[in-house]
Amino acid sequence: MSNLVECRALGFTYGDDTSKTQVLDNIDFSLKCGESVAILGQSGCGKSTLLNLIAGLDMPTSGEVLINNTNLYSLNENARTELRANTFGFVYQFHHLLHDFSAIENVALPLLIRGDDKKDALQSAEHLLTKIGLEHRLQHKPGALSGGERQRVAIARAMIAKPSCLIADEPTGNLDAHSASETLSLLLELREEEQSSLLIVTHDQAIANKMDRILTLHNLKLT
Repeated sequence: MSNLVECRALGFTYGDDTSKTQVLDNIDFSLKCGESVAILGQSGCGKSTLLNLIAGLDMPTSGEVLINNTNLYSLNENARTELRANTFGFVYQFHHLLHDFSAIENVALPLLIRGDDKKDALQSAEHLLTKIGLEHRLQHKPGALSGGERQRVAIARAMIAKPSCLIADEPTGNLDAHSASETLSLLLELREEEQSSLLIVTHDQAIANKMDRILTLHNLKLT
């Protein structure tokens, strides 16, 4: 099975010359196509930073990230953005839905951004929202949805373009136990259907145990 993501000697430091803070040091990591990996670690240890580097949202201080054997940081910003959009779907602890858009519009947005026909994009969004039991919420804006419903819409938005890899940063961290369980089940179900890779950051051992592999980020290192 080939590597979708590969990090080589990845490091990240922030701050100026008078005050530098190292967050990651010499990280080697790979994620195979179709594989699920959980990254555990205490708050502030650099888990989200690692996800941002893998997705090309931050620039590493050292090392490199390869996506399907393409060096992410050898690309210009436009090419990096295109590669990210064609490879990854993102789910965060907070849903980051657009408050002035309905559920169906939020889910269709990635397809509209890449230039799909509006009618087709909305039909695809309606199909996916119906599939996950939100057919009665299509025209509701985020403020009219429960926390669990908002996160399910966010997952649908992340999956609508059928990404090769889903990146989830504490996707259940802001939910009650029941909503968290439903959200995780949906995440795993959609990921299984699409055979996409899953890279999830969590502090929950029970969630991590459902993944193919578990790694821990501690003292700048990933083990």
